[in-house]
Amino acid sequence: MKCTIKPNIQTSLLTLLRTLLILVFSVTVFAGDSEDPLAAYPTQKISTHTWAILGPKDTPNKHNQGFMNNPAFVITDKSVVVFDPGSSVQIGRSLIARIKKITDNPITHVFNSHIHGDHWLATDAISRLYPDVVIYAHPMMIEEAKAGEGESWLTTMKNLTEGATNGTKVVLPTHALEDQQIVKIDNISIKSHLSELSHTKTDAMFQIIEDQVLITGDNGFNNRMPRLDDGSYIGNIQTMEKSIALDITTVIPGHGPIGGKEILSAYKNLLSIIYEEVKTQMDEDLEAFEMKPIIIEKLESYKDWTGFKENIGKLISIAVLEAENE
Repeated sequence: MKCTIKPNIQTSLLTLLRTLLILVFSVTVFAGDSEDPLAAYPTQKISTHTWAILGPKDTPNKHNQGFMNNPAFVITDKSVVVFDPGSSVQIGRSLIARIKKITDNPITHVFNSHIHGDHWLATDAISRLYPDVVIYAHPMMIEEAKAGEGESWLTTMKNLTEGATNGTKVVLPTHALEDQQIVKIDNISIKSHLSELSHTKTDAMFQIIEDQVLITGDNGFNNRMPRLDDGSYIGNIQTMEKSIALDITTVIPGHGPIGGKEILSAYKNLLSIIYEEVKTQMDEDLEAFEMKPIIIEKLESYKDWTGFKENIGKLISIAVLEAENE
């Protein structure tokens, strides 16, 4: 017996199939949008040529997919220059998509501020699309990345985000910078400011001369407590002093809101209070835990900074160790 489907049933089945396909497509698009690590963070025009995306102030986790820094980019007459693109290939792809909404210029250069992977591992996405991209960094960053720090940061980001950064590969910088070096890219001049030991031994800051913008990397924080495990209070304070003297009007910190030179002054003040108070209390033979309430009282204006309660004890201990070796 031959089985046939009546026309009205065929029409109903086709309609149902189309509806299911639309639903599947809608769910897929929604999921893709929700997985975009930059979705909640708008692109901000900072000056004539400079743009930035302000990341969250929390630490890398599954929810933020490892996005926590402030990626920036400069659009020149012919190209795009990216600074600290972020921590994963996924973030890098999202950053590229953002840039493409603004300009058709290709990304030709990337500048990395230091070795901490939340700032530079997203270079992977850029190098895949633009294999000839020139990547600049402090020579010590290149050395440390080659020696295993790059792979170590891949593992760290993967663990912190519960696999959200999977697939990211280490892409090493191609060009070592020198202190005070000016790199001319089309109509834009980028001046590098290197230090021997500040936030780390690998730090570079970038001054966009035409825009009077300074990109500090993690030499500068705003409204978020720093990590100084690899750094120096004295060195970071000196870096802030040098930065304040620069011909700049806008500061893009490694983490936290963008502003003017007041960011540099406030951060220098935070570090100075902790370090000087630690030395004072050491002269009184106080232990780190005894210093803590005294120093917290001195830091009243910083108590609302993200991570204050969680990090102030460790920051005091780090200051004690440095002061003992001064």
